[in-house]
Formats: sequence, C-alpha cells, structure tokens
Amino acid sequence: MTHYLLTLCFDGRKFCGYQVQNTTDGEKRTVGGELKKALISVFGTVENLAGCSRTDSGVHATGYRASFSAEKNLDDGVVVRAVNANLPNDIAIYECRKVSEKFHARYSVISKKYVYKIYTSPVRDPFKNGLYLHFPHKIDAQVLNCACRDFCGTHDFASFMAAGSKIKDSARTVYEASFYPVCENEYAFTVTANGFLYNMVRIMVGTLLEIQTGKIDLHAIPAIIEKKDRSFAGYTAPADGLYLCEVRYDNL
Repeated sequence: MTHYLLTLCFDGRKFCGYQVQNTTDGEKRTVGGELKKALISVFGTVENLAGCSRTDSGVHATGYRASFSAEKNLDDGVVVRAVNANLPNDIAIYECRKVSEKFHARYSVISKKYVYKIYTSPVRDPFKNGLYLHFPHKIDAQVLNCACRDFCGTHDFASFMAAGSKIKDSARTVYEASFYPVCENEYAFTVTANGFLYNMVRIMVGTLLEIQTGKIDLHAIPAIIEKKDRSFAGYTAPADGLYLCEVRYDNL
C-alpha cells in the first residue's frame, strides 16, 4: 500500500462540514464525501481516508489535510491533476506527498491555525456573503489585539466550547492569537493551537466583538476562562468568516 497526504482548499458554503454524514433523508453533501468519490474514481479503492479536522457546516479551508492509503503508487503531480479532474468546483487539491504507514491526518497533528475574516463597511457586500462576517461597526484592532494575549497559554477552555459538548478534557494550548487590520474595512483574527474545541474559534471571535461593543470588559477573558462556563463568554460568531489555513505535523 502507498500512503498519501493531500492538502486542499474548499469553499464551505454548500457543505455540511468535512465529515461524511448519513441521515434518514440520505447522505448530506460533505467535503469528505466528495473527496472519497473523487479518490475512488482515480484509485479504484482507498483505505483509511481521514481528515485533519471535523469542520462545521459553512466553514472554509485554505490548508486542509487528508490522508489515505491505496494500492496504486502514483506520482504526486498525477494525483493532484487526476483527483482535481473528479472534484466539484468548490474543492481543489493543491499538494500531494507520500507519508509513512503510521501517519494519520488527524492524530499526527501538532498544531492548527485558523483565520476569521471580518469586514466593517456600513453597507453589506454581496460578493463577501458567506465568506466574511459583516460587522458594520468601528473596530479598534489595537485594543482587541491586546485582549487576544489573554487567550495564549495552556488553559481549560470549557467557557469557549459549545454548550452540550461531551468532550471531557477541554484543556488546550494556544500558541498565538492576534487581531489586526488587513485593508480598509477588513480585519482578521488568527489563532494557532495544539487543538480546538467545538465552536471554540467562533466563540473567541464573538467574545472579542462583544469586547469591542462594550458588552464584555476588555480584561474579562482570564476570568471567563476561569469560570469554565459557556454562559460567561460571548456569542458564537457565524461560520461564514472561518477558515482552517494551516495544519502542521512533526518532521513533515
């Protein structure tokens, strides 16, 4: 068997996330489902197809990773061209490489990086619908960047996890978090960690925006973390502006 690692990007607007989902009404459209169909068209059969993360419905990616095994040993460039020829227009493979038998796209991860995109124009932009969060208010990026520092370090992020989640260990290490202007009326929040809880980035963004509007105090994040209670953090920002942009592995 040959073991492959793919790097792909996708527009998440018409997907119910990455993970294949079967319901009583049939299979929902997912990135993983479309990828599996394309890989079978090229390789005939594939084994151990795994994505690096279970992305939410509507979330995008510019650096998603997926691993799989197949009996065919194809050149990396051939895999990229052949799989792309069988994928829909809202998914694209841009890198393929061989990996060891022990490699796993999800369990071998050492860090992930997300970016959340916001635009603040008073008038909504139809060309940004589903790709940015429209927040028609002034943003003080310097103030919010200061608040971001309180996310960094190893903490129990239970307050930043979706209510009802069954995860028992909610401790995560955030290596970097920052909020900055990109261009006129556009801002970005980036965060890198060893792992993320369900809706964690979106709740971080909602909390920062409520700091901006004065609903939450600028210095409240450490106390919110300490509470370990979802009700103390800000709202869950929409999936629209969220992108998984980088996944890192040791010795890769």
